[in-house]
Amino acid sequence: MTTLVYLIPVALFLGALGLSGFIWALRSGQYEDLDGAAERILIDSDEGAENATRSK
Repeated sequence: MTTLVYLIPVALFLGALGLSGFIWALRSGQYEDLDGAAERILIDSDEGAENATRSK
């Protein structure tokens, strides 16, 4: 029973820490462009092809 006295505040603190981290990520724009990074890998760039042939 005495362990609950320690575990409940620790759990509340960790929950508040996670919630504050999530709110910080929302406000700093981490979730603004979800499709940009996913589509960027599909775009062929000419610079990458030139560098690959030169390094061989």
